[in-house]
Order: sequence, then C-alpha cells, then structure tokens
Amino acid sequence: MSTAITADVLGTAAPVLSFSPVVLPVAGRPVDLQVRVSAPATGTGLPVILLSHGHGPSNNLSSLNGYAPLADFWAAHGFVVVQPTHLTSRTLAHLVADAPGAPDFWRSRAEDMSHILDRLHHIENTVPQLAGRIDPTKVALAGHSLGGFTAALLLGAGLTDPDTGNVVRLLEPRIKAGVLLAPPGRGGDVFNGPMAEQWPIIGAVDFSTMTTPALVVTGDKDDSRHFTDMGPDWHADPYTLAPGPKTLLTLFDAEHGLGGIAGYDAAETTDESPERVAAVARFTAAYLHTQLYPGDNAWQTIHEALTTGPDPAGRAESK
Repeated sequence: MSTAITADVLGTAAPVLSFSPVVLPVAGRPVDLQVRVSAPATGTGLPVILLSHGHGPSNNLSSLNGYAPLADFWAAHGFVVVQPTHLTSRTLAHLVADAPGAPDFWRSRAEDMSHILDRLHHIENTVPQLAGRIDPTKVALAGHSLGGFTAALLLGAGLTDPDTGNVVRLLEPRIKAGVLLAPPGRGGDVFNGPMAEQWPIIGAVDFSTMTTPALVVTGDKDDSRHFTDMGPDWHADPYTLAPGPKTLLTLFDAEHGLGGIAGYDAAETTDESPERVAAVARFTAAYLHTQLYPGDNAWQTIHEALTTGPDPAGRAESK
C-alpha cells in the first residue's frame, strides 16, 4: 500500500507544503494556466486530486487561492492537490471577458485538467521537495458547484454544444474517481429558473454516460431556485441519472456552501459549520482513497462513523 495514507483509516495529519503559482503556458489559451500545488511534507507514491473551483461571488475563492479547508485536509492526509485558476475566475475577468468561450468557458475548464495531467511530471519537478513522490496512476478529481459540472464532463458525461448542436465528450481516462460537491443537475423542463437562460450550458449535460466511479455530495437544504424548482433533489441528478458505480451522500442541514468548503470564514457561506466542513473533508478523502486503492476500508469506516449514531452528519446510498 502507498505510504500516502496509513492503514488506520486516514492516519495522522502531516505538515503541508503549498506552492503557487506553477505557471503552465498553453497554446491558444488567452492567459497562462496557473495552479497551486499542496502536498504533505512526507510520503511517497502520493495520489493526486485535481480540484475544480466554482463560480461564487468572491473575487479570489474561485481561483487557485480558494477551497483551503478541503485542500489543506486532503494534502495533510496524503494527497497531492492541484488547483487551477479556470478562465471563469473573477481574478481573470478583465483579461478574458472577450475571449472565445466566454463567459462559461466550459470546454476550457475541462481541458485545464487534461493539460495538468499532461504536465504532471513538470509540476512535480517544479514544486520544491516534490520530485519523485507522485504516483501518476492514482488520479482523482473533485469539483464544487460549477466545478461539479466540469467534473461531470471529465468523468464521462456528454454535452450538447449549444453553438453547434453536436454532442461533445471530454472523458479523461487518466482520472480514476471523482467527487461532485453540490453539482448542478439536469436541464429540460425542470431547468426553469431565472438563471437558466444565462447559463444554458448547464442544462445541456447528459449524465447517462458518466461511467467513472464518483461520490455526489449534496445538501438537503440546497434549494437552487435560480436554476430550478426541483428543490435540493436537483443536485443529486449526477447520481440519479448516471450509471453505477456511484455513491450519493446527502448532508443534513447543508446548503450550497456545504458548511463553508470554499474558504475559511467566507462571508457568503449561508450554512457556516466547521463541523460540516470537517465531515466533507473526511468523507471525500476516505472515498477517494478507497477508490484509488481497492480493498482499502477507509470509506466504509468513515461512512459508518459519520452517518450513524445520535447526531449523524448525513445519509449515504450507493448503486
């Protein structure tokens, strides 16, 4: 077994090294791709998590500078976390407003992750003290909100390009498992909120081909009326409409921020809960480790600990 995470579920937290920006020039991209890399100070054979940010109201959380509550935990427990700044980031708005693909940059967001994997060896050799410590065969992906949309495409979901009418598939076979955090759901008649016309691309996804194993994390109070009147169940569509193997984790009393995963003390978090954020971090780390290391029992152990007892964090089901 990898030394990344010890056999006692998630092991003891290690000190974390974080390095940014690693700059990756990409032909045709209006600005260079910049990423943050966070890794434990010790360990070899480390698995990788690519983390796709959402599209919230803050200037910097939707960039390589966001999602520290998750990135720090994952890195402390044995993962190398790579966070790109997608072209949708508010930090780039003045540079890319008129670039091809604006404003949703749906294809570019997915391609960012493939570019990172293409140059994983370069990243490993650029970050101090990381060379020779990554296992490039153990790659997972996580995304929150719009990042969950991006993750769905990379895990195999199809998309009808609104400009051409053609079905596009951006499956990334190097990604072995994924986590979709409060992702958007289906289109069609249920995609009827006031934001639906502004973001038609979100309703253009077909989850029926999303075959890569994935954990879908939703909040039972995440009611996105600006997109749909389906209620919180809409965010479970990537589980409901995709083929197995999939797991759905529904967090109790959680809204779209899932307790505040996008950043420490983020003012726009409507359901601030450090305990919920800690649960999300532990659930997701355990799930991904079990997926990347078949036979590992981290997910079963964490699942039983956090979904049973007098005050469970949520409920889970699988198919």
